[in-house]
Amino acid sequence: MMENTYSAPKNVFLHLLNIVTFYLSVINFITLYIQYISFLFPDALNFFFTGIANSVRMSTSILVVALPVYILTCWLLGKDLKKSTERREFKLRKWLLYFILFVAAITIIVDLIMLVNSFLSGELTVRFLLKVLVVLLTAAAVFGYHIWDLRRKDQETSKAPKKLAFAISFVVLASVISGFFIIGTPTEQRQIKFDDQRIGDLQTIQGQIINFWIKKESLPAVLA
Repeated sequence: MMENTYSAPKNVFLHLLNIVTFYLSVINFITLYIQYISFLFPDALNFFFTGIANSVRMSTSILVVALPVYILTCWLLGKDLKKSTERREFKLRKWLLYFILFVAAITIIVDLIMLVNSFLSGELTVRFLLKVLVVLLTAAAVFGYHIWDLRRKDQETSKAPKKLAFAISFVVLASVISGFFIIGTPTEQRQIKFDDQRIGDLQTIQGQIINFWIKKESLPAVLA
């Protein structure tokens, strides 16, 4: 009876929304720091400021929206779970938690394989090591938290989830604000777009002048 009652559409919706926003938050948190590292330790052969800025802007936008929704769904689910410890055994919840553990474990393994492979190839750089470290620490934190969440018995008394929510919110907020100093403020980003537009216009004018010279073997008197 408890399983049927708790499997109501509302609870299925909350669990699915929780897992989706969780993945969005984690993926874009990692992406944000990877782009910061790419900007601070640029690759001379592969550096595109516009691409980095666009990726930072998108990841920031997703984090600002997805993380509060994730924390809200965690609070709603936690509030509901306090009503009965039996609800912690809800099958969908268990499957989702173990799936998170599976993904986190695979991420850690792949990350370590890439690290060893790069070491053996002699291609280790500060840029690469920092990116590996970001992925490894994030995946390890996710894995550790969910292992603890599955095993803990103090659902009603523990204040750890609330403290963790504040800590995560602070870290994400600090990460977003850091982007203004690393990549630039929205105003600076707009000015860069204007500069890119001017460069494109000048290149267009250059191409037209060259075509004019090829056809008439003289330079145009006026740009019009």
